[in-house]
Amino acid sequence: AKLVSSGERRLITCWAMGLTQHRNAVATIREVVNLHLMLGAIGRPGAGLCPVRGHSNVQGDRTVGVWEMMPESFLAALDKQAGITSPRKHGWDTVASILAMRRGEGKVFFGLGGNFAQATPDTDLTADALRKCRLTCHVSTKLNRSHLVTGKRALILPCLGRSDDDRGRSVTCENSMGVVQASRGRLTPVSDQMLSEPEIIARLGEAVVGDVGNIRWRWLAEDYDRIRDWIEAVVPGFENYNERVMKPGGFYLPNPAKERIWNTDTGKANFSAAELDAFKVKAGRFILQTLRSHDQFNTTVYGPHDRYRGISNGRRIVFMNPLDLGDLGIGPLQAVDLTSHWEDGERCAGNFLAIPYDMPRGMAAAYFPEANALVPVGSYAKGSNTPTSKSVEI
Repeated sequence: AKLVSSGERRLITCWAMGLTQHRNAVATIREVVNLHLMLGAIGRPGAGLCPVRGHSNVQGDRTVGVWEMMPESFLAALDKQAGITSPRKHGWDTVASILAMRRGEGKVFFGLGGNFAQATPDTDLTADALRKCRLTCHVSTKLNRSHLVTGKRALILPCLGRSDDDRGRSVTCENSMGVVQASRGRLTPVSDQMLSEPEIIARLGEAVVGDVGNIRWRWLAEDYDRIRDWIEAVVPGFENYNERVMKPGGFYLPNPAKERIWNTDTGKANFSAAELDAFKVKAGRFILQTLRSHDQFNTTVYGPHDRYRGISNGRRIVFMNPLDLGDLGIGPLQAVDLTSHWEDGERCAGNFLAIPYDMPRGMAAAYFPEANALVPVGSYAKGSNTPTSKSVEI
C-alpha cells in the first residue's frame, strides 16, 4: 500500500524456468503481468518485468530472426535488404522438430552450438529421432554427448569460442536486459585452422545456395561490421549500430512497455484472464522438477558439485522430503529407480541416490540433464510449447 500511495511503484519481478516449464506457464506469467498493471509498475523507473535467460544471447537470437514464426514485417525488411523472397511458412520449434525428425520429415539436423540430445526433453525419444536423420551436424566449441548420437552421416565442425581471438574482430550479443554489447576474444585459438561461426555459416550458404540477390556470403563474413549494417537495415532499434555498440556498456534496444507503448488493438495495456489450472498427480506419486547444479554452465559443461545444496561428487541424485522418504522406506543415499507417467506410457531412469532435503512434501527434484529422460516430449506449456520440466509425475 505504501508503494502504491507514494507514487513510486517500484517493483521488478524476475522469473526463469521455474515459471516457464509448467503446463500453465503462459497463464501464470500473464498473472504476474496483471499484478504489475494493477500497481502501475510497468513503464516507470525501477519497475517492470524481467524474464531471466540463462545464456548471454538467447534474447539476441530472437531479435535478429532466429525463430520459427518471424512476423511479416521482419521478413519483408529482410527480403528488401537481401534481394530475395524468403519462405513464409512457419517452421518447427524444439518439440515439433523432435517429432518431425522421428516421423522422418526432418531429414537434416544442424546444431549451431548447444547439446541438443541432452538439453531437450525425453532423452531416449530425442536420440531415436536424431538417429533417423540423413545428416546430423554440430558446430561446437567443445565436445559433448550429443556428438555421440548421429544420423546416417555425421559431422562435427569445431569453431572459435567467443573468448578466442577472432583476428581482432568483435562479435555482438544481447543480454536479458535488452542491452547490446561488443565482445572480443583474447585467447589464442587451439588451431590456426579454426573458423568462426559466421564464417562457417557463410561457407555453408555459399556451398548450398550460392550468392543470390544482394547476398555475397564470403564478403559479409570477412568483416562483421558488414553483417551489423545488414542487421541495422532489417531490425528496428539498431540505428547507427556499429558506432553505438563499440561504446562502453553498449546500448539498450527499444522496449515498448518501458516507453508505455502498448501494441494492442485498443492501444492500451490489457488485462488477461485464465481458468485456474493445477497439476495434480495420483495418490502415492510425486511431482518432479529438473534443475541445475551450481557447477553447471548451460548445456555443455557441468561438474559433479553443487554448492547451492551441499552436494559433492554426484549428479545422479533425487531430492525428496525426509518424511516422504520415510513413508517409502527409503534411506539416505539409497539407490532408487525413477519412473515417470504420461498418457503415452512410462519412462524410466535408474540408479539415483535419494537425498533427504528441506522441501515440500509430495515434491521431488533431480538434476538436468540426467533426469531429462523422464520428461515427456508431449507434455508442454499451453501457448508456448515449452516442455514441462518442472511438472513431471513420477
